[in-house]
Order: sequence, then structure tokens, then C-alpha cells
Amino acid sequence: MEQQLKRPTWSRQIEFTLAGIGCAVGLGNVWRFPYLCYRSGGGAFLVPYLLMLVVLGIPLLHMELTVGQYTRRGPVHALASVCPLLKGVGIASVAISFIMCIYYNVVITWALYYLFSSFQAPLPWQNCNNTWNTANCSSHATNSSYSSTASQEFFQYKMLEQTSGVDEAGVIRWDLFLILILAWVLIYFCIFKGVKSTGKVVYFTALFPYVILIALLINNAQLPGALDGIYFFIVPEWDKLLSVEVWVNAAAQIFNSIGIGFGSLMAMSSYNSFNNNVLKDTLTISILNSATSILAGFVIFSAFGYMSYLQGIPVSDLAVDGPGLVFIVYPQAFANMPVSQLWAVLFFFMLLCLGLDSEFAMVEVMVTSLMDEYQQRLMTFFKRKELFVLAICGAACILGIPCVLQVGIYVFQLMDHYTAIVSIMFLAFFEVIAICWSYGVNRLSDNLQEMIGKRPNIFFRLCWLIVAPVLITVILVFSIIQFEPARYGDYVFPPWAQGVGWVIAMGSIIWIPLGAVHTLWVLPGSFMQKLKLSVTPFALNKKPKMPYYERGGSLPVISSDIQLPEKSSIQTNL
Repeated sequence: MEQQLKRPTWSRQIEFTLAGIGCAVGLGNVWRFPYLCYRSGGGAFLVPYLLMLVVLGIPLLHMELTVGQYTRRGPVHALASVCPLLKGVGIASVAISFIMCIYYNVVITWALYYLFSSFQAPLPWQNCNNTWNTANCSSHATNSSYSSTASQEFFQYKMLEQTSGVDEAGVIRWDLFLILILAWVLIYFCIFKGVKSTGKVVYFTALFPYVILIALLINNAQLPGALDGIYFFIVPEWDKLLSVEVWVNAAAQIFNSIGIGFGSLMAMSSYNSFNNNVLKDTLTISILNSATSILAGFVIFSAFGYMSYLQGIPVSDLAVDGPGLVFIVYPQAFANMPVSQLWAVLFFFMLLCLGLDSEFAMVEVMVTSLMDEYQQRLMTFFKRKELFVLAICGAACILGIPCVLQVGIYVFQLMDHYTAIVSIMFLAFFEVIAICWSYGVNRLSDNLQEMIGKRPNIFFRLCWLIVAPVLITVILVFSIIQFEPARYGDYVFPPWAQGVGWVIAMGSIIWIPLGAVHTLWVLPGSFMQKLKLSVTPFALNKKPKMPYYERGGSLPVISSDIQLPEKSSIQTNL
């Protein structure tokens, strides 16, 4: 109870909105969205993508923000309150966020490495006259399997110095390790004061990437062939819409991009004022997230058009892959642009900003959840919250060391495949079941009415009750059916490495059944009574009330602009 009284709020509500935008808008908007567009026939992907935004992305984000703001808790306690049986979903979301923050910061490390390298003239990936280049190096892109581009060789042989496979660990890349430490120092000083420090940083990290994206678009649009790339991006190949995979990919992209199931936005919304209008934040975050993806699409595809012009081949014949789009294909494009160093510095600084505020959110989930549960013990041991945050960042940095060995790219790919692709779909499925069906649409609507004075409209209630659960189930089923073992390019991981991948995946998923068993163990009564109580909201609480209500008391005033609902209405609804 005392912990809730001391819980801080955002200094200004715009800070939460910007932090939410920064959390949702990340590196995936710049590489995964354009890649899926390219692979799915350009403009044809935009149709299912925008449809999934409306029926899946916006309603589920609205759901998460509502639960986080109403309970004023991180995902662990929030899920334990709404559906005790599935409290493990909250723990799993914390686990998956921590695993992701370990390897996601490696991408920030790469971006910093490229940023520092961009101050050279000529750019080190501009030609093949370097000590790390091989005899097969080509200054221009080619579809031949026997040659590689200068940007490919810089990425593989200069920055990563990658080994031939996961069986060969190699040695630590000391320059990457030092940059990894620098990346974690940046993260720490941005979040060590909690929402008070994060709220100030996001003014820059959330907004500045848009300035760079617009500048890049203006530059790229003037390049020869740019219009061919943009035409490929916006004109659909309608026959692609007949492919189920395109629709599943569109739904999965909306899902992963906004961050449903990661717990980040739920944790951030727990610091909101009780009467904050969550619908306004939902629409702002989700629409700006998709608008950023489309803006990035114009930037990337205009560069594709320029590359196709230089190589004399159609845009559809370019060799494009996922993460390589950012560190191989696009650097190769602006190496041939006028003032290439300027555009390289701007582009990689933009990647740094995009990565940082997504990383803030993932670390904040871990900090918020542990503070919610063990604040008194942690403060007794660490004395100050800043030292506890330092311990979290230090642990994640140490666990990220395998990713900066020469074998690091294989470790990274393994972690990403079994976390972002396998685990998150299970988490999302059970979260939707816990909130939409177990807790119920009616209770969720009542909570919204208590906070903002009106219930959600029929569209949101229908999406929560039917559309979202059905779509999540379809995505999960197709993810299982179409599942492929992890691979990096043409390299297929050996069975033992796949086994390690499943251990990583189970590191988050296992908490769902463990949480259910623990709930049934601690609840009183016979098995059927335990089962009934386990799907009763707040059954694990000592008193079936929201955590910020005391006996005969009312909501503590954390911020002077909070308007309190009548206590009796909350007790009635619960």
C-alpha cells in the first residue's frame, strides 16, 4: 500500500505519449516493415497491414493501456489481478523483455560502430581496397552467389569478424565490447531516475528520427530511379493478397511493432494519472507507429529505386534480406550518394535514437515489475533505486557479451528467432485470453468508465470479445504450422543450437504453466473451488479491491490533477 502512495507519475502527460511512441517506433519500422513489403509484393502488403492496424493493433493497445493505468501496476501484478490463473503471462512478459533488451542493445552497438565509422572519407564500405576485403569483393551489388559487396564484407569481416558457424566461438571483439558498454551507459543515464529522466529524454529520441527520415526522403527522391522504387512500394500486386502468409505477416508486424505482449506499454501506463484519456494515447501511438513505418518505406524504397538504376536491374530483382537491409543494403545505397558521409552519420544516428527509446521501455518493464514486488527488500539492499537500475543494466551488459564474440551474429540470430518469433505469439495469445475473456469485456468497460467517464464504443467491445482473440489464434496456429528452425543466410543451425534456442524460448513461456500451478496451490478450498477462484479477478489480493484503496480511504493524490471516482462504484464493479 505504501508503495502505491509513493508511485510517481509522468511530469506531463505528453511525456508518456512520447515515451509510448518511442517504445512502439523502433528499428523494426525501418527494416522489418520495408522487408515484408518487398517480399509481399510492395503495395499489396499495405492493404492487410492497415486493416490489421484497425481491428488488431488499436484495440489491443487500448486494452493494455487501460489495464496498466487502472491497476497502476506493472504487467506481473496487473495480470495477477485480472486473472490469477494466468498471472504467469505477466512474469513471462517481463522475462521476454529482459531477454530482448540483452540482444536488442547489440543492434544499438552495431549502429554506434557504423556511426563512428561514418566520419571517414571515403566510407570504409565504399570500395574493396581494404585489408579485410576478399578476392570476391565487388563495389557494386550483384546477384551472383560467388561475389559479395563491399558493404557485406565490411559488416561480416571488419565489424563482426564472424566465424564459419556457431560451433566456432572465436574471440571477443574488444571494440564492439567497449561500444556495448557505452550503449548501456547511455541507457542507464537515460532511465536511472525512472519516468522523471526518461520523460525528458524522449522529447529528443522520439521526435528527432522524424527530422532525419524526412531529410533522407527529400534527398532520395531527387536521385535517378527513385520513382521506380516508390512506384513498387505503393502500387499493389493484387494477386499477392490471395496468399494467407501475407495476411499473417501483416498481423504479426502490427503486433510486434506496437509491442503487444511485451509489457512495456502496460508498465509505462501504470505511471499515468488515474483519469488520463487512454483512448487519445492509444490512437496517437498506434497511428504514428504505422505512419512511421510507411514513411520509412518511402525512404527505403526510393533508395531501392536508385540502386536498381545503378545496377540496371528491376527493383524486384534486388537481393534484400531482413536485418541486412539496415547494415548492408542501405549503406551500400548511400555510399554512392553525394555527400555520403553526411547521410551515413544522419542515418545511423537515427537508428541510435530509434533503438534507445525502445530499449528504455524493455529495461523499464524489468525495473517496474521488480520494484512492484520487492521494493522494500531492494531498497534495503541497494539503498537507492539508481543503484538497483545500475545492477539491472550491468547484468544485461554481461549477458550480452556472447553477442560481441566473433560468433556473436549467430548467437544474436538464435536469440531473436526464438524470442521475437516463437515466444511472443504464445504470450500474446494468453494475455488476450486473460483480459478479454477471463476478466471480461464488461469489467474492462466499467474500468474505462471510472477513469474517463464513458464506456468504450461497440467497435472496441466487439474487437476485444471476438475479432482479436480469433486473429491471435489464427496467427499462433500459422506460426506453428509454418515454423522453420533458425538460420542465418544459408547457414542452418545444428540440432544442439536449436535446442539452446528452445531453452531460450522456454525461459519466458515456462512461467505461464508455473504461474497457473502456483495459483492453484495457494488458493484455499477444493480443486473446483480453487479453479473457480483462479479465474476470479483479485482473488489473490488480501482484499478484493484495487491496490490503491485502503480501509475507508480513497485514492491517494499523487498528482493534483487526478479526479477521483467514487469508491463505492469500484467496489460494486469488482
